[in-house]
Amino acid sequence: MGSFDRQKHWEDIYQSKQLEEVSWYQPTPKTSLSFLKQFNIPKDAKIIDVGGGDSLLVDHLIDLGYKYITVLDISESALKRTRQRLGDLANKVKWIVADAATFVATEQYDFWHDRAAFHFLTEEQEIESYLENAQRSIKPDGILVLGTFSEEGPQKCSGIKIKQYSESTMTALLQRFFEKLKCITVNHKTPFETIQQFTFCSFRKLQIDLI
Repeated sequence: MGSFDRQKHWEDIYQSKQLEEVSWYQPTPKTSLSFLKQFNIPKDAKIIDVGGGDSLLVDHLIDLGYKYITVLDISESALKRTRQRLGDLANKVKWIVADAATFVATEQYDFWHDRAAFHFLTEEQEIESYLENAQRSIKPDGILVLGTFSEEGPQKCSGIKIKQYSESTMTALLQRFFEKLKCITVNHKTPFETIQQFTFCSFRKLQIDLI
């Protein structure tokens, strides 16, 4: 894996497949939106969608009236496609091309959302870097939502090995920085009529200082 170019891999995916041709496609991201509703996230909250790609979540956030939205993805092609889809509405969003494993935020967020980016981080150093960045970049009392393949879900996605999580393993991994609020298991039906099982967990930032 040392010579694996993760960014090139994802650029190739987004340049060769249409929106409805990828397994993670969902016209309405009901689970993600349900967490926003559950925590009554205000319209002036700063929201970041990590690994957002060309997901339709940003469309729904704009429709709901959220004012401060950031979408991050490793693939510039994915974000370009989303901007083109949104047209002038894309100007309401901040776009960041970065690898979730090495991204360092320059501002703080009230709501950090990640559906299926975190589980691509399989190296301990990448995982630790991600979590430390999230801890620094989420405001006091901020919310973190992670969606990953469950232990009953796929072991690979788009030809890449992923790291599966259960409620207990995800909670244990994040407990230094975050308090678990709620975990659910979600069965996602792909455009190919297959089922992928996800673990979605929400967390609140703990009030600690990193030394």
